[in-house]
Amino acid sequence: MDHLFEKVAYLKGLADGLNIKESSKEGKLLMSFIDTLEDFADAIVELSDEQNDLSEYVEALDEDLMDVEDEIFEEDEDEDYDDEDIDFAEVECPYCSEEIYVDEDLLDGEDELEVECPKCHRTITVMEEEHYHDGCCGHHHDEYDDEIDQED
Repeated sequence: MDHLFEKVAYLKGLADGLNIKESSKEGKLLMSFIDTLEDFADAIVELSDEQNDLSEYVEALDEDLMDVEDEIFEEDEDEDYDDEDIDFAEVECPYCSEEIYVDEDLLDGEDELEVECPKCHRTITVMEEEHYHDGCCGHHHDEYDDEIDQED
């Protein structure tokens, strides 16, 4: 930023070297321009200093936030999440054949559970390791499959 002050000083030197009188109209105008340029240079230096201070402050906040995130997520990482602890019932959507996985714990104590197919968005009624669906054929698929197996 020193280069701005050097340029303003150079312009002042040129004005002095040209023997421009500050009492003349042109001299007043030229000196007003130079004074204004000097004010601009001061403002730019001040803004630059404030911007540097803010950058340092933001960096400090970022480091503090990283420490907080590390502390929070470290707790999550310490907890034992084992996918093998969760049992899923696999259900096939009768409408679009999408395989849907339902947490078996949700089925415990429930006669039936209604879930929405993520692919076709139709409602499927799920019963422990069996499923019904509304409006398609009206029968229980596992029983129907057992009846077909017995007929064969």
